[in-house]
Amino acid sequence: MRSNDAVHGLYEIREEARNFVDQENARNPQNEWKALDPNLKVLVPRCAVPLKARWHEIWWFDTSAESKLLKRSRRVIAVECTRTASPAQKWDVHVPVFQRTRP
Repeated sequence: MRSNDAVHGLYEIREEARNFVDQENARNPQNEWKALDPNLKVLVPRCAVPLKARWHEIWWFDTSAESKLLKRSRRVIAVECTRTASPAQKWDVHVPVFQRTRP
């Protein structure tokens, strides 16, 4: 979905994440990341300022087969808007990434 007067499109959010990954891969060619698509159910208000992207880490707890509590994490790209058109608010959308393996 593309942006309109009221809603910021997932296409633009995905492109911001891809641009961020391209810059990160150029800075450090050893780590080759690829940005995937954001969740298609996400709906956010139109952003009034340029989008920004940054690394973010998501944490959660899981139980192992032995019933031990395990702390897990995953890297994502947080595409953020610091100010929406109206009413003034901010949001961020997490875009999943994966690291490609080199042969």
